[in-house]
Amino acid sequence: MSTATTARPKTPGAPTKKSKLTWPIVLLLIAGALVLVSAVGAATGNHGLTASGQVNAALGAAVPIAMAGLGGLWSERAGVVNIGLEGMMVAGTFCGAWVGFLVNPWVGLLAGMAGGALGGLLHALVTVTFGVDHIVSGVGINLLIPGICAYVNRIYYRDYVANGAGANQSPPADSLPNITIPGLSDWLADIEKHHWFLVSDVAGIVGGVVTDLSVVIVIAAVLIIASYFLLWRTVFGLRLRSCGENPTAAESLGVNVYKYKYFAVVASGAFAGLAGAYLSLVAAHFYKDGQTQGRGFIGLAAMIFGNWMPGGLAVGSGLFGFTDSLQLRDADNVHVLLLVIALAMGLLAMWHGYRRKYTTAVISLVVAGGLGLWFALTDSVERPLIVATPYVITLVVLALASQRLRPPKADGQIYRKGEAK
Repeated sequence: MSTATTARPKTPGAPTKKSKLTWPIVLLLIAGALVLVSAVGAATGNHGLTASGQVNAALGAAVPIAMAGLGGLWSERAGVVNIGLEGMMVAGTFCGAWVGFLVNPWVGLLAGMAGGALGGLLHALVTVTFGVDHIVSGVGINLLIPGICAYVNRIYYRDYVANGAGANQSPPADSLPNITIPGLSDWLADIEKHHWFLVSDVAGIVGGVVTDLSVVIVIAAVLIIASYFLLWRTVFGLRLRSCGENPTAAESLGVNVYKYKYFAVVASGAFAGLAGAYLSLVAAHFYKDGQTQGRGFIGLAAMIFGNWMPGGLAVGSGLFGFTDSLQLRDADNVHVLLLVIALAMGLLAMWHGYRRKYTTAVISLVVAGGLGLWFALTDSVERPLIVATPYVITLVVLALASQRLRPPKADGQIYRKGEAK
């Protein structure tokens, strides 16, 4: 009797397992990107993409996007879709600037988080308790909170014109401290000025992290890391995520699903409020109507790009923050970026050709050629296109990342205690 075993044949039509990005691959991609940017900088003489000022501006622009995305991550990991992040950010900008002016900016940060948390509490009440559709509730919050803030602004701040307030602007608050590592910052700046291949580019990137860095950026980084450990390394996090995967099963194991959903959505609002407070206390030092400029929605895009994971969220926020900061820096950087992207798409076309994905390779090659021609035939990029860059990147990234997305299974579903699915 034969005891040999044969491999089980694959089921026709069964989905193939997709390879995951491991840390060695990620580090290799980062190193390759640095070499590519360094080569373009050496060829064009423009090293602005890795300049310390550009990196510092990118970090500053990434903070509100990252905090809004972190709020969305907490909420959706508990099964509640929160597109009301934009409105909660507005609450954070208003409360943060007002309390920052009356007391001090540190208390203003806490007030901004409290204002956003109140918006999150409203969203939790409407969706978790009353079972209203999550999208409808989020849209309502995005309309309600900015309207209330604009109304109060116009009738209240006019009494503080002598303090610098305007018709749609609050009085300026004091600044929060910045962090610079003495010695290291000057040493890196000196290396950056020499424009040595790759070495100066790395020095510029590290220099942007250790020079004139807002303390809120450090707080945001700590919150992202702490969220990972809390949600993925503790019993509390396991229970909260179970509410977004299968709330009925979680309830059968004794988890108070309502409590965890409430906590997650209120925390979501607090993170969005911190994002708004950053805009009104660090980026501008005052509240103004329309200050968020859709960053709440870009934060959601960064969260989706990161596949509902803190690490991916941080990468996505950095990408969107970098493109957003380009409009604040030298416009020539955007022109050089066209060449970088063209070369990257050309390399991607070669990779897809090697893997015999000829359709994708041809598309990548056409895009590379188009961007290369754009760079060769122009000397600059028009200002409106620079301003639109973050939103275009948002659409492109979501389109490219859509094949690898894995949202929580019960995300957006209406849950009722005691109901079996």
